[in-house]
Amino acid sequence: MTTLALLRFASPAELEAALTQRLLGALAARGPSAIMLSGGSTPMPAYRAAAHAMGAHDDRLHVLFSDDRYVPADALTSNYFQTRPLLDALDLPPESLLRVRTQLPLEEAAQDYDRQLAALLSAGVHIGLGLLGLGADGHTASLFSPADLARARGRYAVAVRRPDAMAGVSVTPELLATVREPVFVVAGPDKATAVQRLVEGDPTLVAWQAVQGCERVELWVA
Repeated sequence: MTTLALLRFASPAELEAALTQRLLGALAARGPSAIMLSGGSTPMPAYRAAAHAMGAHDDRLHVLFSDDRYVPADALTSNYFQTRPLLDALDLPPESLLRVRTQLPLEEAAQDYDRQLAALLSAGVHIGLGLLGLGADGHTASLFSPADLARARGRYAVAVRRPDAMAGVSVTPELLATVREPVFVVAGPDKATAVQRLVEGDPTLVAWQAVQGCERVELWVA
């Protein structure tokens, strides 16, 4: 059974400061480990702050993404592009940065990402901190509907058609179940209803369904 720990912050600035420290702690972990980054505007200030404040990291560190839009890698809407300040500071070797290769056809990109994630886990690398967003409609990563969840079974990554008419690639509940420290990071009054439904464990909420393989989930809200 999934338990949810709720942490409320007085302001987005307080959430940013706490998230920066959590990131720095994860980046300082010793041994083979991975961090999962989410997109969206909420975590971006913390990514930039961590990029400026971090020290040396273990050379076995890996980074992956909860999802990405099917756009060129240098598009402003790309989660990979938006996180480049942190990625550039980390200066990881290519094999340690797992991302959606949008230069491939969509289904091939999803299959390629699935293979990258499977290889990571097969190599004994654990995913420690895993950040997730929460949409006002109750989605997380790029899992928007029960149909997305159904198609995701048996995979670590799946191609999706987003409600905004864009395509994307998302991690799946099976991948999320391997994350040791999954954390929803949420800010903004437009998310209040979705937050309340998540706190209540609404079984119809896609985000709640997506983390049912996790023993414990944190929800950080400002």
